[in-house]
Amino acid sequence: MYKRLAILLLLTFTAFDTFAQSTAVKQLYRTIKDTYETKADSTTNAFIESFMIKDKGYFNVSYQHYAFNAYWTQAHAIDVVIYNYERHKNIDRVLANKYLNYIKLWYKNKANNYAGAAAKSTTSPSTSSDYKMFENPYTDDMCWITLTLLHIGEATGTAAYSIVARQVFDNYIIKRATEDEATGGLWLPWNTDAGSGPNACTQSPATLIAAKLYKKYGTPKYLEYAKKLYTYANKKMYKSDGRIEDPPLTYTQGTFGEACRLLYHITDESAAIKNKYKTQAYTVLNYAFTSGRCTNGSNILRDEGSSGDQSIFKAILIPYAVNYVLDEDMIATNRVNLSKLILKNTQMLWRQLDFSRYPLLFYNFGWTSPWTGSDNDASMGAACSGASLIENTARMYRAITDRYELGTLLTECNKFAAVPENAEAAAQPDFVSAMQKAGEILDDPSSFNTYQFQTAIEDLQEAYQAAQDFASGIASIQNSKLKPQDEDAAYSLTGQRVANKTLSRGIYIIGGRKVMVK
Repeated sequence: MYKRLAILLLLTFTAFDTFAQSTAVKQLYRTIKDTYETKADSTTNAFIESFMIKDKGYFNVSYQHYAFNAYWTQAHAIDVVIYNYERHKNIDRVLANKYLNYIKLWYKNKANNYAGAAAKSTTSPSTSSDYKMFENPYTDDMCWITLTLLHIGEATGTAAYSIVARQVFDNYIIKRATEDEATGGLWLPWNTDAGSGPNACTQSPATLIAAKLYKKYGTPKYLEYAKKLYTYANKKMYKSDGRIEDPPLTYTQGTFGEACRLLYHITDESAAIKNKYKTQAYTVLNYAFTSGRCTNGSNILRDEGSSGDQSIFKAILIPYAVNYVLDEDMIATNRVNLSKLILKNTQMLWRQLDFSRYPLLFYNFGWTSPWTGSDNDASMGAACSGASLIENTARMYRAITDRYELGTLLTECNKFAAVPENAEAAAQPDFVSAMQKAGEILDDPSSFNTYQFQTAIEDLQEAYQAAQDFASGIASIQNSKLKPQDEDAAYSLTGQRVANKTLSRGIYIIGGRKVMVK
């Protein structure tokens, strides 16, 4: 399975359809991954330095300009930080903990929720069913915040964030839904005002939340909600050319595409219906990157407007497009196509950035020209869209790398332990468990959590080494850069005596101790 990702990467960056040697593929992975991770580290740090209110964890709407009612955009701003946190969680724990503190402050300060109903803030997630932190008159605002709460839960492994997300959906979002007899679906008003009707910016994220809750908890009602919310959007909002609303906007294109992709994975419906989900997922995402209504005509995402809302739309599309690229159950040619379009936008944007005043870094509303306005007018939404593009491009190649490396490691482990019942496996349950976990991750085509892969790689490497040591009869090793002296007899691990003065690299028994000669 992981070899398909190697092919995907090669098709993306070369004109050849041939499959390279595994070592060459690995080197290509690492070169590309390191390039974009370095860029993402720079842009995410600049995004924080330029726009975050650091003692609150939420963001100004423009450079040094706070707005009390900037709520829903906080979800996508902190998402950029969460993605960076995931990349560093297993590598640079100092930086990861710094970003985790911002994430906790974001939660503590209710993501700048201005609604009066919100309860007193708390540092740790409260799972009390009647605790109010994120309730808001705007249903779509709560949907975006709830998706980010689920993301925090996934990234940190802290179940309480997901529980809070579930409560927001159960207590406030889905209770606003209305049955639609004509479609057999459910629709949600986008706010509590009298006469407020359905809107794609509410319908799509609500569908996605329900699907994610079903995937996490397995509660049937969430699958039913997801299907009914999708049914209404599909029959009332979706157009055959791939638009989910008119005018087509990148954020609803991305969210509906992700909802369709996830529905493909969680439903047990007929093959025809599942294939419809799969087809629509690509159709709406591809429309966003190729339609002249969403791009500049050359596959570069367009300027969708200069308001704080409009400028952040692209930050929502990009992560979901990357998720499609990484999903091995999606059609390979489509994944390659989207990966090329993402990369084209990343390269175009990068050329427009001015790092001369770093860590101050500003972005234009479109990605084909640099920002030339005043500092005070520099948009957080535009910066969030740009930082999200570069951060998620880095995530894309990190996930490809990690999946490939975990796959090659598991293959090597399987050579060592051809059958689970062998002596090494029986005496090393951690080794068997680590292999099983790695296999489960690789067998789930929709699984690409960065930290999950890094942890699996580390655990399997450690367990593999322990199993090898057990097979060799080695309990402990003394390292030595010098050849042992003649006074102690040296023996190979097979029991054969060898000449001390000519020992090659390896592990020997000398004087009753295990010694590694380097």
